[in-house]
Formats: sequence, structure tokens, C-alpha cells
Amino acid sequence: MQTGLYVALSSQMALERRLTTLADNVANAGTVGFRAGGITFDDVMSGLTDKSVSFVSAGDDFYDTQAGGLQETGNPFDFAVQGNAWFAVETPAGPMMTRDGRFTMLETGELVTLEGHAVLDAGGAPLVLDPQAGPPEAGADGTLRQNGQLLGAIGLFAFTPGPNAQRYGNSGFLPGMQPQPVVDQPDVGVAQGFLEDSNVNAVQEMMRLIQVQRAFEQVTALMRDSDTSMKDAIKTMGS
Repeated sequence: MQTGLYVALSSQMALERRLTTLADNVANAGTVGFRAGGITFDDVMSGLTDKSVSFVSAGDDFYDTQAGGLQETGNPFDFAVQGNAWFAVETPAGPMMTRDGRFTMLETGELVTLEGHAVLDAGGAPLVLDPQAGPPEAGADGTLRQNGQLLGAIGLFAFTPGPNAQRYGNSGFLPGMQPQPVVDQPDVGVAQGFLEDSNVNAVQEMMRLIQVQRAFEQVTALMRDSDTSMKDAIKTMGS
């Protein structure tokens, strides 16, 4: 009977993690460049006999790599990645990979994110423009020009959020290893005046959220009934 409680408890812990992930996805359904998260669970066997018990593992995180839709803003400092690549920006925690291309230019000419993090080129150096020359013109390959003069190029990097990646901010990741720049790939580029939407399907995530909540309540009820049965058995044996 105690074993049943332990199995139910492991299920509750897994459902709680799943609930947290789904709630985070729903909360970021409108976040630019956000990648939906998920968790995979496995069975953990206790014992190798006919009486072995299957528990729920702690779970492993994964991220949906499907691109979100593009929305046109007309802002020359808005950029969207086209293809399988990421922007790189410098943060206090190190280089961060992001699909959020809401940039702006400082009075010093440095191209930065809305949080003030420097946007990096393919070599990992901050991009600096001419603050007196107005907004840049971006080519499909990410090159930036002002008054026809080439000043640099937005770096695009190959990156897939894996188990070693850590979320940073709402739509960024700290990579577990040094990402490699994407060079001369015709299917990868930059669209100026566009932003990438979150890839979260809000309706689907809400349905999953309700399902997990119901499952959590059912397991709670099962644990309550099991505990009641144990107390009744103890009372019967002691009388």
C-alpha cells in the first residue's frame, strides 16, 4: 500500500513540472521569438522481479524548434531570422542566443537589444554603426549599410536548444558550447522590418494545461483514498 503512495507521489512531481512548463508557454504566447518548452518522462523500475514497481522519472527538458510566424512592423531596427539560425547578443552571463530581433541604436552607434545587450557579428564582436547616419539598410544576408557604406553584418549562428542550454530572459538561451557562425547558406538570412512571433499554440497549450490539472487532481484523490484505506485497515486490525 505504501508503494502505491510512492508511485502516486512520483506522478504528482512529474505533473507539477509539466504544469509549470505549460503555464510558462501560455504566459509567453505573445513573447517575440519565444520557443515553447516541453518535458519527456521515462519509467524508472525498482527491482527486477515480478513485484518490480515502475515510478516516473524526473523528466528531461526539450524545446520546440519550429519557427514562429513573421509579423511586419516596418521598423528598420526590427529583424527576424529566416531559416535555422539565431542572433547572438552579449549579456553579463555570456553570449546569449535569441530569435528576438527588437534592436535599437545607442547615441554611441552601438546596436543593442531592448535590454541594452550588444548585438554581435559573426566574429563575436559588438556591432557599431554611425549614429549620425540614421537607420541602417540590411541585406538578406544580414549585412548593414548606412548611406551605401558597409559597416558590418549581424551575426547568425547555428544553435539547437538542448539539455545543456539554459533559458535566459524570456526568449534567450545560454548555449552549453560555443555556437558556430552560419556563413554562405542561401536558406538562412535576415528580414528587416519584421519580427518572429512565439511558436506557442496558445489554444493547444491551454487544453494540455487543463488535462494536466485534472490528472493532478485525480492522483491527489487516489492518494487520499489510499491513505484512508490504510487508516481503516489499521483500525480494523487493532480492534
